Amino acid sequence: MLFTEDFLHYVWKFRLFDRLNLCTTEGEEIEIYSVGLHNTHAGPDFQNARIRIGDTTWAGNAELHLSSSDWQRHGHTDDNAYDNVILHVVYNDDAPVTLPSGRAVPTLELKNRISSDLYQRYHNLVFGNQTIIPCEAGIGRIDPLTMQNWLTRVLVERLEKRAEAVNAALAINRGDWEETFYQHLAANFGFKTNALPFELLAKSLPQNILAKHKNNPLQIEALIFGQAGFLENEPEDEYPRSLKKEYDYLRKKLSLTPVENHLWKFLRMRPQNFPTVRLAQFAALIVQSSHLFSKILELKELKELRALFADIKVNDYWENHYRFDKKSPPSAKHFGQASVDTILLNTVALFLFSYGKHIQTTYFTSRALKLLENIPAENNHVTADFTNLGVNIFTAFESQALLELKNNYCDYKKCLQCGVGIKILKPG
Repeated sequence: MLFTEDFLHYVWKFRLFDRLNLCTTEGEEIEIYSVGLHNTHAGPDFQNARIRIGDTTWAGNAELHLSSSDWQRHGHTDDNAYDNVILHVVYNDDAPVTLPSGRAVPTLELKNRISSDLYQRYHNLVFGNQTIIPCEAGIGRIDPLTMQNWLTRVLVERLEKRAEAVNAALAINRGDWEETFYQHLAANFGFKTNALPFELLAKSLPQNILAKHKNNPLQIEALIFGQAGFLENEPEDEYPRSLKKEYDYLRKKLSLTPVENHLWKFLRMRPQNFPTVRLAQFAALIVQSSHLFSKILELKELKELRALFADIKVNDYWENHYRFDKKSPPSAKHFGQASVDTILLNTVALFLFSYGKHIQTTYFTSRALKLLENIPAENNHVTADFTNLGVNIFTAFESQALLELKNNYCDYKKCLQCGVGIKILKPG
């Protein structure tokens, strides 16, 4: 048989082996009251098991290996963490195991106790020739309750991991949530292509500098475009020339160093997504908004959150320009709903969740999940693949969870750690 130790963990955890006349390799009768709690960290695989061996009921840990000799090979012999192992569960018993104290560890061999049907289903799932995900033949038939429960868990895992990055940035910003939110928001204004230069821009231009010029939109725009490196050369049009004049003065006064302009990407982008347009929108948001994160904590309705970003109005210059000194046909440069929802998904929901975790209040984490439930699903190749496999995807809650599922479970074939994989493998 070809399988991993994870399969043995799965078999033990759900007792999917023949339990008739269980006995150790030494012939002592075994009765399993509890297999224990699966331990995914260092130490024995299952903790707090309760097992009767012969006439004695033991409470302790169970360790699982493909072969008994793996005990020695994995360095458990001299590891005190394994002194409380009461049962060694193996597929193949090929060597006795003894602790430094001299106590022999009872062994249960499962070689002839795992059904060929279970093994075949496992083999087809993990070692099959699937093209998209391991369970592509069965995921569309998973009942809605199982799917929803698992996607909820996976989504929370995704948000918790991303919250770690928020906490790291928060520590650098000395606990300033507004500044941390501002930096993260800036990165997301650049979307994937220009996230880095947008983030560098925000870090080079703290909110306390912008706050001093809030009543002068031209100076805000000058600071944004100047720090982005778009005012290094002498412009032709009057508007960018006025920006450069303001920026040159402020740059000297505030000892500013702009972001390297070559970092900004225009290639293969729709003009509406040019970084110059996004910078104009970002500047407009800065002008009209103050204490943005505090406002977000107060607003509960999706339409109110959307309004924070949808109502921003850029300088009239951009109505017929996508870049400085290059005129274009008139076109509104408002922030479209799809772009707004991307910001709500990647920044607002994340920060609501992170803040709730930080202050240990489920009110904000629940609001984050509810927000994702009310935003339409993303449209990308991952969601398209799942849709083609029969998975219903309506909201960002589901699309974000499926991205996490694909990237951190399916791609690594962690089927035995996945609620969908376990459901497919379970008998009946």
